[in-house]
Amino acid sequence: MPLFGNSFSPKKTPPRKWASLSNLHLLDRSTREVELGLEYGSPTMNLAGQSLKFENGHWVSESGSFLGDRRELQRLRKRNQQLEEENNLLRLKVDVLLDMLSETTAESHLMEKELEELKQHSRKKK
Repeated sequence: MPLFGNSFSPKKTPPRKWASLSNLHLLDRSTREVELGLEYGSPTMNLAGQSLKFENGHWVSESGSFLGDRRELQRLRKRNQQLEEENNLLRLKVDVLLDMLSETTAESHLMEKELEELKQHSRKKK
């Protein structure tokens, strides 16, 4: 039982007539794109003064100033290939050095064994 009575009783809101009064939802997709400007085109960006456009899954230069960068790209590819060849040569050298080390270690262990056997053999003679 409320102390001051039930003074708060809000009115019910009337149901809505339509979600939108616009008739654009009745138009087909292409007309809506033209009317509402939904055709965005491909994404573009500007990096270090170079304008790039995203087409077919790749970033492509919009301006023809990529020719200077192609020379740089070729130079970098050539340098990359040289470094890969040098890396392969160094890996080969490391493999040869490891083989030499393991061979020398094995020979050293054999010599130590022979030395121990000779020491034991000389002790038995005495």
